[in-house]
Amino acid sequence: MKKKENPKFAKKGKNTAVLKRKADGDSGGKSKLRAKKPNSKHNEEISSDSETESPVVPRKRHSKEEIDYEETPQEKKLRLAKLYLEQLKEEEEDKAEEDSFETDLIAGRLQEDVVRLLYVLKYIILIPPDASEIRVLRGHKLPITCLVISSDDKFIFSAAKDCSIIKWDVETGKKLHIIPGGRKGTEDRHVGHTAHILCMAISSDGKYLATGDVNKLIMIWEAETCKHLYKFTGHKGPVSGLSFRKGTHDLYSASHDRSIKVWNVDENAYVETLFGHQDAITGLDSLSRECCVTAGGRDRSVRVWKIAEESQLVFHGHEGSIDCIQLINEEHMITGADDGSVSLWSVNKKKPLCTVKQAHGRHGDAGLEQPHWVASVAALQNSDTVASGASGSHNSQVQLWKCGQNYRGLQPLFSVPVSGFINSLKFSSSGQFLVAGVGQEHRLGRWWRLKEAKNGIYVIPLKRKPPNPEEAKMTE
Repeated sequence: MKKKENPKFAKKGKNTAVLKRKADGDSGGKSKLRAKKPNSKHNEEISSDSETESPVVPRKRHSKEEIDYEETPQEKKLRLAKLYLEQLKEEEEDKAEEDSFETDLIAGRLQEDVVRLLYVLKYIILIPPDASEIRVLRGHKLPITCLVISSDDKFIFSAAKDCSIIKWDVETGKKLHIIPGGRKGTEDRHVGHTAHILCMAISSDGKYLATGDVNKLIMIWEAETCKHLYKFTGHKGPVSGLSFRKGTHDLYSASHDRSIKVWNVDENAYVETLFGHQDAITGLDSLSRECCVTAGGRDRSVRVWKIAEESQLVFHGHEGSIDCIQLINEEHMITGADDGSVSLWSVNKKKPLCTVKQAHGRHGDAGLEQPHWVASVAALQNSDTVASGASGSHNSQVQLWKCGQNYRGLQPLFSVPVSGFINSLKFSSSGQFLVAGVGQEHRLGRWWRLKEAKNGIYVIPLKRKPPNPEEAKMTE
């Protein structure tokens, strides 16, 4: 049988002769040569380095001086440009390594600080304050409906049914700015609110303050000077919830019209509207993620809104109207309802992780007792400490709770007696104090009124004692 000839080496003598002639006669001195075989699907590019393997054509070596001498000006420019680019690349890689090392070092230090802070927050042991240590700030004529604390814990902003806004100095308790409320019918000429203010929020950098009222309006203020900046319109019902996304100036708003709206305060612009609730929304909160949580009032649902995906998660568990909600961290939240219950939730579970029924006891005549409504809740972020406030009665109280392991339980710590409707609760960022907004009426209505109560802001210091190392180890 005739042996097949390998096409790769077919007519080797002819091709090598061509290569030899090209190598000897190439005046450009180029180091790469091409040999093409016409009408063959096995044409290849062969480098001059591979020619040394052939016994027929010896490799012709060029000295460095010959290459430099034969190099054209264009080729020299190209070679120098490549060398320059390689040097730049090496310098950038070295710089990137140094920056990466510094970044890792800083990140490590920050992580250590965060771990140390979380340890302190996790194992703090709170003890009840003395009655004499609780300060009461008075300035509003009608019930306090909402309040916020600046992230540096230096200022408190409060609003009330008298349509006014007051900025307080935490250290001295003095009023720094007062934005008076206007009368009904003066909307065109009055700068500010002319209807009950139901909610407010402050950006994490302390630049913007947002307030929402019964007249469906959202006002944007410069927090430092209390100067009016913008007015947002679009809701078809009272604005009942506001929250800035942490680290941004994106504002989320909720309304009795059952919708959530997203605004860009920097651009003074409306972004989008989300629907889903079947009844008036009574509360809203958010943290760093591009999402927010809402309480749906009488539709008895809690919803997690994923803004970027325009989707929502629906949770059920309360038997009554859910009137307030607060995020503990990115994964857990606390809610309160008018059936007197307080619940802890995980964003990964459709039902509450735990529920305390009649969390603030009962009131009323014998045989007709009713649980105290839970009008407000608060959470010391990224810790296991939360608080709840009851609706108006002579023995209303702010109750502090400690979350159990994995947030599957609530253990009462202590309570602070406060007469009236506890319409708003906020922890300071440092966890040094808790602020309660108290009024003679519920923030959302006038079902009954307590004349004995005082409209004011209660600043409750959070006293603590060092944790027992043995207890901390047992907890871990």
